[in-house]
Amino acid sequence: MEKRSTEKIRDLEFTVLREEEIPKELKREIERKKHAVMKETYTDGNWLYIAEGYGEKNKSGYSVEVDACYETANAIYIHTTLLGPSEEEKEVQTTIYPYVVIKMEYMDKHIVFE
Repeated sequence: MEKRSTEKIRDLEFTVLREEEIPKELKREIERKKHAVMKETYTDGNWLYIAEGYGEKNKSGYSVEVDACYETANAIYIHTTLLGPSEEEKEVQTTIYPYVVIKMEYMDKHIVFE
């Protein structure tokens, strides 16, 4: 049996992507799966892309924040939080699908969503 270590080796550098920066193949998967909670990974060989979405929401003002992204001996861990509308923000009744996509250097490790 392989022992899994969850001890952080280091924080990883990443970039949060704007919608127009997301690779087409990953964007298609996000569109297909965005109605429900979604966890996706994609690589082009040089870069690793990680996407996490929180499904359908019925009002505006939601966003997703990356709280942590770090490497352990066996995996890459990512932790995100869904942020709701702020009290001062005027909410609009609409359907949105909050998600975040990050890009980092490719690493051949399992991805663990926390």
